[in-house]
Amino acid sequence: MANDGVRTDSRIDTEVVVYAATSAGVCAAVAAAESGAKVLLVEPGFHVGGMTSGGLGYTDIGDPRVLGGAAARFRAAVAEHYGVEPGRYAGPEPHVAEAIFRRWLEEAGVEVVFGARLKAVEVVDRRIRSATFSTGLTASAGVFVDASYEGDLLAEAGVPSAVGREDRSLYGERFAGRQEVVPGMHAMPPWISPFRDDPDGLEAGTLLPQVRPGPMAEVGEGDGGVMSYGYRVCLTADADRIPFERPEGYDDEYWELGRRLFAHWAKEGREVPPGRLLGLEPNLPGGKCDGNSLGPFSLSVHDGSAWEYPLAGRKRREEITRHHLDHARGFLWFLSTDPAVPSAVRTELQRWGLPRDEFADTAHLPHQLYVREARRMLGEVVLTEHDLREGRQHPDTIAMGSYHLDIREVQRTWRWVYEHPRPIGTVVTEGYLSVAVPPYGIPYRALVPGEEHCVNLLVPVCVSASHVAFSSIRMEPQYEMLGEAAGVAAALAVSTDAAVQRVDVPLLRERLVARGQVLAV
Repeated sequence: MANDGVRTDSRIDTEVVVYAATSAGVCAAVAAAESGAKVLLVEPGFHVGGMTSGGLGYTDIGDPRVLGGAAARFRAAVAEHYGVEPGRYAGPEPHVAEAIFRRWLEEAGVEVVFGARLKAVEVVDRRIRSATFSTGLTASAGVFVDASYEGDLLAEAGVPSAVGREDRSLYGERFAGRQEVVPGMHAMPPWISPFRDDPDGLEAGTLLPQVRPGPMAEVGEGDGGVMSYGYRVCLTADADRIPFERPEGYDDEYWELGRRLFAHWAKEGREVPPGRLLGLEPNLPGGKCDGNSLGPFSLSVHDGSAWEYPLAGRKRREEITRHHLDHARGFLWFLSTDPAVPSAVRTELQRWGLPRDEFADTAHLPHQLYVREARRMLGEVVLTEHDLREGRQHPDTIAMGSYHLDIREVQRTWRWVYEHPRPIGTVVTEGYLSVAVPPYGIPYRALVPGEEHCVNLLVPVCVSASHVAFSSIRMEPQYEMLGEAAGVAAALAVSTDAAVQRVDVPLLRERLVARGQVLAV
């Protein structure tokens, strides 16, 4: 990388500015540079790769036939690093993922500035003229790419967006809005009281921590709820592991819901396989584990705090991020030490710890909060459940998706169940949904705002899609391919002095195919 630190210049004039070094941001910057543009990549943190290098090592891909371009090259780079065939591992160790991305940026000659959070955007006549960052840097460019998980650049530019679940009536989507409370792997079992002082659930009172106050919206209604966030943790059973420690400020009461859940399972005679709470298996190279959010009580935080995050200010976002990190630390300590946890679970958890060679500068826990969704641009076209479930292709398809609709839990709340002789309060988890879809096309129009809003912005992460459709598009390999498409389009727009909406799409598709992108299967 041309620059690997905090840029101290007060102004940079370039051709393409990419904001956020997520996997999409890296691939956009690399593709734009390889297409002949002068590129600046600005990252608010100090790492590249987003979730791909930030804990999400075991990567969901869907139908491997749709993986082309940057996603296929990343897969090949992982295989080459480990000396195996492509696809042998679902993903690399986090530090390997970041090393691959850093090498790509270095080879492409991309200048990277770290520690620079977006502060303001200057827009003149629907065109972003410059962006100012927390370091004092102001960057001007012909085209900007918002590759952040949050969509802050698009918002500052005045581009309309949506957050959370829409009403089913908006797009006529079957799976939109609040979901039915149904049994399942991620659902809380019935008859667990939400009340701190009444384990029988008969007398309403103060709610337990980790339970969002009600009421829920009606089934099918939009409520603005987003999928829960969390941290994906990288674990190892290596002898040199770092044992889990009691976190500073650990609150025993915060974990009372977990104690009630384990007591409920014990009363039912249900044995809890330790691995099913975290996915404890060496599913990454080097014998490491990508700890996932599994079951009704997990690394994901279901108390509704994620609902605030997309539109929150910097300070509140930092508080929410800290809350999620404290939850991850506490969850590992709770499972490995609390007497209410079955001894088999505690014994198994104690075999694992944090790897010394991962996330050394963030206390060996990931540097990236898993922001499953935040803003979603409302662009030239809004992809919906119908596009995905019908496997629609589009004349301007620039990448493909295939992963199922994967809406993770939106909230853990409670409701009264009307039993004789009196109602009983019970905890419920709501929102999870998994529906298979065929391979589908993602059109270029989903990456660009309406021309009446902004003419020089591309958005490969917070794409123009409904909440339901976004639940499939949001996978990291798709972000890599969409980022590459945005980078090639940005370079093309700069070289032809065209609005991003007026880029020669057939030429764009031709250049993407030349880079290995798959546009049909």
